[in-house]
Amino acid sequence: MNTKRLSIASAVVVLLFALNDTAQAGGHCSTETLRGPFSFIGHGEILGLIGADGQLHPYAAPSILDDVALVTFDGMGHFSRTDFGMIGGLPKGGKTTFDPVQSGTYAVNPDCTGTMHIVYEAGGAVPAGVETDLNIVVAAEGTLVESVVYRAVTAGGSSADGKVSCPPSCEQGVQESFEGKKVGFFGFR
Repeated sequence: MNTKRLSIASAVVVLLFALNDTAQAGGHCSTETLRGPFSFIGHGEILGLIGADGQLHPYAAPSILDDVALVTFDGMGHFSRTDFGMIGGLPKGGKTTFDPVQSGTYAVNPDCTGTMHIVYEAGGAVPAGVETDLNIVVAAEGTLVESVVYRAVTAGGSSADGKVSCPPSCEQGVQESFEGKKVGFFGFR
C-alpha cells in the first residue's frame, strides 16, 4: 500500500515538473520580462556593404568588433545603453570612454524570442543615424539575453570593389553576436 502511495506521489511530482517546463517553454515571457540593467558583451566582424542587388560587397578587409555595454530595460519596450567598443583594433569613433548617447526599443514574445533596435544619437562616439537590429532570445528566467545582429546601418564607407558606397547604400553586412546578463547587486565585496 505504501508503495502505491509513493508511486502516485512520485508521479504527481514528475507531472508538476513537466507542467512547469511546458509552461516556461510555452511562453511566460513578455516585454516586462526584461527590466533593469544587463551587462552585454559582443564580438563579431563588419564585412562590407549590402548593395541594391542584395549582395554583400566586402570592404578591403573585414573589421573585428568587440564591445561591452550596459543596457537598462524599462520593462515597457524601451532601453538606454552605454557602450565601449573596439573596431579593427581601434576604439570605436576614436573615443576611449563609454558612449552614453544611445537608446532603443525592444519587444519580447510569449515564446521568449524578440527583437532589439539600437539607435546612436548625435554627440556620441558613433555618428547619428547608425542603427543596429538584433533578434534575441530571453533565457534563464529573464536573466540572460542571447542575440545576433540581423541588420546594421552605417553612416559612411565604400566597398573594396567600388560598386557600393554609403550614402546611399548604408546597410552593412555583419556577423555579430551579443550576450547580456542581468546585473545583480549583492552588497559590497
